[in-house]
Amino acid sequence: MGERTGSLKHLPLDALWRASAKKFGDFAGYDMPLEFEGLIPEHHWTRTQAGLFDVSHMGPCFFALPKGHGLEGDAAHRAVAAIIEELVPGDIQGLKPGQVRYTTLLNASGGCLDDLMIARPAEPGAAGDLYIVVNAGTKEQDFALIAQAAAGRANLVRADDRCLLALQGPAAEAVARAVISDDLGAISFMQVKRFDAFGRLTITRSGYTGEDGFEILVRAEHAGALAAALLADERVKPIGLGARDSLRLEAGLCLYGHELDETISPIEADLAWIIQKRRRALGDFPGGARILEEIAEGPTRRRIGIRPLERAPARDGVEIHKDGRKVGVVTSGGFSPILNAPISMGYVETALAVPGTRIDLMVRGTARPAEIVALPFVPHRYRKG
Repeated sequence: MGERTGSLKHLPLDALWRASAKKFGDFAGYDMPLEFEGLIPEHHWTRTQAGLFDVSHMGPCFFALPKGHGLEGDAAHRAVAAIIEELVPGDIQGLKPGQVRYTTLLNASGGCLDDLMIARPAEPGAAGDLYIVVNAGTKEQDFALIAQAAAGRANLVRADDRCLLALQGPAAEAVARAVISDDLGAISFMQVKRFDAFGRLTITRSGYTGEDGFEILVRAEHAGALAAALLADERVKPIGLGARDSLRLEAGLCLYGHELDETISPIEADLAWIIQKRRRALGDFPGGARILEEIAEGPTRRRIGIRPLERAPARDGVEIHKDGRKVGVVTSGGFSPILNAPISMGYVETALAVPGTRIDLMVRGTARPAEIVALPFVPHRYRKG
C-alpha cells in the first residue's frame, strides 16, 4: 500500500485507507486514496450497491450570527442569509428549515469563484446558523471571502478538521438507516438534519455521483467508528477519488477548475436554475448585470455533453472544431463504465449547443468525430420525496 507523502495534508482516516487502497495521489494538496480495487469495479459498485468516499479534503464550515443576537426563527435566518447573499445568486433567505441549496460564489464580473452547498439547519435552536460546504482547492480563498463579507455581522467557524464521508448508491439509505438512524429515511434530496449518533452528525441527503446518498460530517474522534460500522455492511465498499470523478462525469456535474472558473458565469455553465425568482428580480448579486443580460439574451457559449464517435477519449483542453473552425474546448473527459464508451463535457458557441450537432475533437492533432448530447449521460437517481 502507498507510503505517506510528507509534503501533503492527510485525511483524519488516512491510516484506515492506507491499509487497503492500491493507489494514492495529490488532490488539492491532500494525499488522497485514488483506487482500492480499481476504478471500473468501484464505479459499478457505487451504481449498484453503496460506495463510501472520504471527502474530508472539502471545506465544511458553520456561518452564524453572533451569540446574543436576539433574533428568532425566520427573522434570524433571513439576517444571516442576507449576508451570504452578498456573494451568491441563490435565494438563501428563502430556504426552509432543513433545506440545502447549490449555488456559486461570484466575482464582480459574474464569474464563478467556486460552487458550494448552503444549508439551513432543521433544528429551531439553530436559527441564525448556516451550514456551508465549499471545494477543497478553493477553500482558503472562500473562507477568507466569506469572513470578510461577514465583517463582524456573523462568524465563520471552520469544520474542515472533521471528517466528511459520502455514502452513495442505491443501497445507501438502507445502510444509513441501519447504522445511524431509521429517521434518515424521512429526509429527501437536498435536505439536512443533525443526528445524535457517533457523537453528533450533520447529514445532508446529497452527493456528487448522480446516485441517492448522504454526506455525513463527523468529528474526527468518532470518524473511525462510523466508517467501520458502515464498512461492516456487505453492501458498502470504500471508493477512491478516481471513481468519484468518473461518476460525477456520467452525472454531468461540474468540477471547479474545469466546467467552472472565474471567467465562466452560471448561465454559461447551464446553471440558470440556481438563480431563483426573487434574486433575478433584484439582480443584487456580484456580476448581476452580466448574468441578467445572459438570462435575457443568452450567453455566447454554453456547457454541453459530448459523445465521441470513436473509442479515443477527449480530455481537458482538447479543442472543439466545426467545419475547420475552433468553436469551443473540452473541460472534462474520460471513459464511462456504464455506457462502455468515452464521454466529455465542454463549452461551445451557443448556436451549436444543440443535441445532435456533429463536431470534431482535435485529439493529438487529429480530428475525431463526435456529437453533442444532452446531459446527464446517465440519469440521476436522487430520492426527491
